Amino acid sequence: MPETTQPQPGIFCWFELGTSDAESAKKFYGELFGWTAHDTQAGPDMVYTILRRGGKDVGALYKLTAEHKAKGVPPHWLSYVYVSSTDESAAKATELGGKVTMGPFDVGDMGRMAVIEDPSRAVFALWQPFSNSAQLLRDELYTLCWNELYTKDGPGAVAFYTKLFGWTTKVNDMGPMVYTEFSNGGKPIGGMLEITAEMGDEIVPHWVGYISVEDCDVTTNKAKDMGADIKVTPTDIPGVGRFSIINDPQGAGFAIIKLAPRA
Repeated sequence: MPETTQPQPGIFCWFELGTSDAESAKKFYGELFGWTAHDTQAGPDMVYTILRRGGKDVGALYKLTAEHKAKGVPPHWLSYVYVSSTDESAAKATELGGKVTMGPFDVGDMGRMAVIEDPSRAVFALWQPFSNSAQLLRDELYTLCWNELYTKDGPGAVAFYTKLFGWTTKVNDMGPMVYTEFSNGGKPIGGMLEITAEMGDEIVPHWVGYISVEDCDVTTNKAKDMGADIKVTPTDIPGVGRFSIINDPQGAGFAIIKLAPRA
């Protein structure tokens, strides 16, 4: 699919890594996905690194601050949703039982953001760009292609996100698991599954981003050789593709998928 040049409200529009070791993260993702790192000074003590592939933005990373660490914020990937008004969406999220943990605030002259915790404590961000200049290359090889919610309250999550973003849902029975697909404007953009006891106590509500890869097994093994922790080994999803879930060497989680050919 082509890059998102004119994002529509409700789409996942940015993917950002907060890490404990920015230089190591640049090397890891550069070798794994072919991303290049481009540093910009975001303040007196902060460097914000834009990640690119083929000259196009695919995401970003920054080093967690001492304040983040003091609050117990672990290395993590944060998924951003495009909105028409960050203030209005943040207020609505609060009305629906969510919590604004940061913002809303302006990010220079680029846009306005807020970080939201949904009612089950899964975290995501809102992004309102101030111009059409921001573009995220996605839905292509080695770029973001899917976002997935792990939650302990499926019905509550459906109510929250459909009312907040106008998403529609489709429930798929996948044997022992029920998978809910989210669509925005008729286009599937993500999914949701409920956390089960079998997944273990370490799994908390969260959003995970999927990166499209050419070969799931090769990429998983490469990540492991570079110090990553493989949380879910390569697994087939009939009719969808082959995926794995990985924690990078600093502990930030993401997923990769080799998508099945379209019928």
